[in-house]
Amino acid sequence: METLRIGFVPAHREPFGEDWAVKMRRRCLDALASHPLLEIVVPDEKLTRGGCVRDDAEAEKVIALFQEKKINGLIIGTVTFGDEVAALTVASAFRDKPILLFGTKEGPFTKDGNRLSDSFCGTLSISSGLHRRKIPFLFGGIVFPEEKTFKNTIADFARVCAISRGFIGANIGLVGPRPERFETCIFSEDQLMRKFNQRVIPIDLADIMSIAAAQKNSAAVKKLVEKTKKQTKTSGVEAATLQNIAGLEYALEKFAAGKNLAAMGVQCWTAMQSVYGISPCYAMGCMTDKGVMTACEVDIYGALTMLLQYLAALGKTVPHFIDWTIKHQEKENVFLAWHCGNGPPSLTCKGGDIELKYHSILGTSLGLDRSKGTGEFQLAPGAVTLSRLQEHDGEFKLLVAKGKIVASNQKLRGSWSWVEVPDLDKLYSTLVKEGFTHHASLIHGDFSNALISACDLLGIKVVVV
Repeated sequence: METLRIGFVPAHREPFGEDWAVKMRRRCLDALASHPLLEIVVPDEKLTRGGCVRDDAEAEKVIALFQEKKINGLIIGTVTFGDEVAALTVASAFRDKPILLFGTKEGPFTKDGNRLSDSFCGTLSISSGLHRRKIPFLFGGIVFPEEKTFKNTIADFARVCAISRGFIGANIGLVGPRPERFETCIFSEDQLMRKFNQRVIPIDLADIMSIAAAQKNSAAVKKLVEKTKKQTKTSGVEAATLQNIAGLEYALEKFAAGKNLAAMGVQCWTAMQSVYGISPCYAMGCMTDKGVMTACEVDIYGALTMLLQYLAALGKTVPHFIDWTIKHQEKENVFLAWHCGNGPPSLTCKGGDIELKYHSILGTSLGLDRSKGTGEFQLAPGAVTLSRLQEHDGEFKLLVAKGKIVASNQKLRGSWSWVEVPDLDKLYSTLVKEGFTHHASLIHGDFSNALISACDLLGIKVVVV
């Protein structure tokens, strides 16, 4: 993931300790520098006195600096009491960016009994001013910058900035129409435009397959065929089918690159199997592994859920688009997170194999058991975050829940995992009462704090279970 450029405002107010302000600024910068993805933009001693911000003139200089550097987020830290007007002037200029406010703990009293800082007091002046201006912000507490809690706060804020940068204004692909009987996958294109400045870009399945067919014998498709052979067990899969699967992956990647897509929803088990004779699931998992979040059954809100999780993870791991499928027949608080075979190959359980098969539910019943292309395997165990973005009457909400994948000796169809949660009945009841659908997204790791904070800034209601 690209570096995040973050503006830092060391807020100072005279007559509090000048030397203390400069030293605290330095300590804050040392702590901020520990995050590998952050590029900190801060006024130096030539631009402002001591590199701090204390009056209107310095605020205007800092605004110009941050605009020139095109910052992705803003951090305001009161290194002493902090001049509220100067800090709020900068915040007002970047109100569309994620903003984090924190205060620094106090130093010792002077020999004559005076205080050096009063950050505990001044931070309230800035926070109340942000509320007065209706500027959303996150609060990082009153800390010394070396404390672990501050470093955790900065790590989460980096994820929030990544979510904001990648989610607002994202282009989303719509590959074919949704399944006729799946009302659950409807979405509001105009709400996405108004709320998040997002654009949905449609393309017909026939156009995608035309791109694939035109490249059938190309070096690029042959390379993808070889990759598939290395990643999966392809016994029983005809050479022509492997070529078609690779051609589809090529076409989806070409479409994504040409339209700068962050995610897409793809029509999968309907016309793709009956008309074109392949299951696109494995190719879709490969697209997710390439950083283009790809959801089944043209579920646009599902694709956006995946995008939120992927951005929260800073692109270091990818999600799995799942059905809330069944409760475990014997174990409490365990459910099957499953889909036909769309799992990204990178999530394979260690030592496990990926088998190319056909759609396990529809294949035999609809006579499509020769339409191969599902990538089937068990996902790796570990802690996971479960999410689902939903919209009703223009209000967006995001489910955020935590669980863990538990390893199993079973051999099941599709790409799957058994997920244990603290209270499955409560989780399921929440899905029902809040109007969430049967689709969700699962990602390895706990990104709940970053997702919750990002939703606060994006105007998305958070439903935590």
